[in-house]
Amino acid sequence: MLFSRRNFLRAFGVSVAAGAVSQAPLATALPFPLESTRTRKPGGPIRLNSNENAYGPSPKVLATMRDALSMVNRYPYKEYDRLLDQIAALHKVTRNQILLGCGSSEILRVCAAAFLGPGKKLVQASPTFELLGEHAEAQGAEVVGVRLNPEFAHDLPQMLAHSDESTGLVYICNPNNPTGSVTSRKNIEAFLKKLPEQTRVIIDEAYYHYADDTVRAASFLDRPMKDDRIIVCRTFSKFFGLAGLRVGYGIATPEVIAKLRPFITSGSVNEIAALAAVSALRDNESVLDFARRNDDDRQEFFNQAQGRMLKPISSQTNFFMMNVHQPADAVINHFEKHGVLIGRHFPPLDTYIRVSLAKPEEMIEFWRVWDQLPKTGKMDM
Repeated sequence: MLFSRRNFLRAFGVSVAAGAVSQAPLATALPFPLESTRTRKPGGPIRLNSNENAYGPSPKVLATMRDALSMVNRYPYKEYDRLLDQIAALHKVTRNQILLGCGSSEILRVCAAAFLGPGKKLVQASPTFELLGEHAEAQGAEVVGVRLNPEFAHDLPQMLAHSDESTGLVYICNPNNPTGSVTSRKNIEAFLKKLPEQTRVIIDEAYYHYADDTVRAASFLDRPMKDDRIIVCRTFSKFFGLAGLRVGYGIATPEVIAKLRPFITSGSVNEIAALAAVSALRDNESVLDFARRNDDDRQEFFNQAQGRMLKPISSQTNFFMMNVHQPADAVINHFEKHGVLIGRHFPPLDTYIRVSLAKPEEMIEFWRVWDQLPKTGKMDM
């Protein structure tokens, strides 16, 4: 794992002294200061429903945010430039290949506005992150959802079968939300070669940083493919713990970015968000720490599930989806009544629930509530 995390930093585009990395303990990371106040208000529910980083931003990023408060009377144009330069250096692209947005959600909205409309079609997995589909429908486009294959990867042959000259966009969330599963880069590349020439493909890498080395090495940003139809999305909402600030970006060719730019909201990334994002990209120690914590939390969840004869879908993210062999809505309601929020119902996986990882004490409460779940007779494996 140590070698793995050092490779992660190289892929991430940052450098850490080798001695400092080699001496860092893997299983004894101390909590961030003040983190106990970040996830839950006193008396409020435990939030395992939105795939957030429950530990919040790092102390360095929090300090940057506090300092930035004195500048909120200024427009963030200078900070835009700094963030663009940081992202460009990270991914070895030019600034005119980057589009900043109010979270990667805004990038998805802009893509729908630019490339969809009446007579156009969006092809995506089912289930997957629904937001692009909602924007597509608002534009008057047809939305075609293709069920995931038995391995919970994108069924690319079936997605190709539904793609034709009217297909303006194909959406591939990889790792996929809500399943946490991965579709291989090799299969995506073969799929791209067979798509209609005018069809653009959004590859959403929102959970890229949580994945293992093999998956990260297959990124379409860290190992670009020469195909001007590809738009890759990243976000600071998940791994970096900045969901409340709303900052993300898309990377594509300058020509594609130029087509997207007229639909973006000017100034949609605020001063504090831009400064926090720059600080997050520079905070090497926290990159390692977030990844290490998630590895430990993910393994513990899997162990607890296995001990209860549950079989979660193999996850490359900070959440799990698993078959509970009874209606998902009933299980969701049970948890809500006991002060724990878990993910919503994701048809057609009607007996599956999605659970975001959180702090150890919150996951202990999740399993305590799980053990109180009334059995229906459908739990037998």
